[in-house]
Amino acid sequence: NKNMEKIKNNSLFVASLLLVIAFCSSVAFAKAQDDKEIKDNGVDYRSSVATFVKGLLDIADKEQGGIGEQVKAIAKEQDESKDMVADAVDKVKNRSKIKTFLIGTDYKNIGQLRSEMVKAGNQIDKLKKLMEQTVNAESKTALQIQIQALEQEQQKINDFLKANESKFSVFGWFVKI
Repeated sequence: NKNMEKIKNNSLFVASLLLVIAFCSSVAFAKAQDDKEIKDNGVDYRSSVATFVKGLLDIADKEQGGIGEQVKAIAKEQDESKDMVADAVDKVKNRSKIKTFLIGTDYKNIGQLRSEMVKAGNQIDKLKKLMEQTVNAESKTALQIQIQALEQEQQKINDFLKANESKFSVFGWFVKI
């Protein structure tokens, strides 16, 4: 009789575990479907930042001396980081759904993206200060357009981060520890 109770309890445990796994799988599948709606990828980011960098370099050429060198330095920093950000986005986006479901999102690349977004925020602040310093109305308008473009790209990456940080995983809590 005790053996029958143990078998019954084990059967209930296994059945409950299977239900939890099935539920989690459906949640993971729904999240995977949501990912298809995120169209941003590394190629899009590289292209957008390359356009932004070209715009900044055009401004730097018009503003010889003064703010021109500072704008050129910011353009160079963005150009150097664009490949790193694009690669990290692609790695997070292309991570196996099964791997994400079991151990969670790609925290290494998520952290790298967060770090790059902080740097981009600092660059935006510098560009805003430089915009205030310039007396050339054309350069001021061009800087404002470039700042808005970088802010839009930064927002896309932040939205991507939010969508990928909160993905459900079976053992994700363990990986974070």
